[in-house]
Amino acid sequence: MGSYILRIYRGVSEHQYWEEFEFKRSSGANIISSLMEIQKNPVNKRGDVTTPVAWEQGCLEEVCGSCSMLVNGKPRQACTALIERCIQEIGSTTISLAPLTKFPLIRDLYVDRTSMFEALKTVRAWISIDSANDSGDFGPPMGPEVQDALYALSTCMTCGCCSESCPQVNEKSPYMGPAAMSQLRLFNAHPNGQWEKAERLRAAVGEEGIAGCGNAQNCVKVCPKHIPLTESLALIGREASKQAVRDILHLPDA
Repeated sequence: MGSYILRIYRGVSEHQYWEEFEFKRSSGANIISSLMEIQKNPVNKRGDVTTPVAWEQGCLEEVCGSCSMLVNGKPRQACTALIERCIQEIGSTTISLAPLTKFPLIRDLYVDRTSMFEALKTVRAWISIDSANDSGDFGPPMGPEVQDALYALSTCMTCGCCSESCPQVNEKSPYMGPAAMSQLRLFNAHPNGQWEKAERLRAAVGEEGIAGCGNAQNCVKVCPKHIPLTESLALIGREASKQAVRDILHLPDA
């Protein structure tokens, strides 16, 4: 089947460089399995012994979101990036890997996504009220349509692909990014999330929130879970505007 090359942008922020590794093509190989081969035998294409490549991984089944990186320039999950499919997509046996650029670089392909998790704290992406009690009552029921809509939003992995593709997420902007806005929608739509709906919407007002969105719509194109992010952004934009008006007029929260 021949061979393929991983061209990896390595190093730390002060010193980054490209290094190539060559592998025999095999059925079922993906980016993660290839990186594991380098970990076992860190010898580059020139035959030089080097250091193992650093990257982040967890579930290896596109659930945890930790193995995000740029594969041939596009943000995606490395665990589901099959080598043969990557070769077919670009028409070349050289596949480039690089770290996401919107997060602080730790080393090689490993970045620090702390800002995304801090954004979830800002929008209170949780339900503060325990809906179950000793009587067996599990709170307000939800119809199947609502359940389906909320499930789609709940599949967010906080992987960072949407932020990487968003031109408004950068070092000069306070914008939290599409993922936090979509999670705000998720928890405000939950029957028991209504108690903190106004507080979440207040977090979405301003440049840090929905005002920072430039409607580029790149996020929805790269989301591994196909979450309707632009739909969430539009909805939160309307709801945040209504909340701002209520606050200005000192009206009670909806």
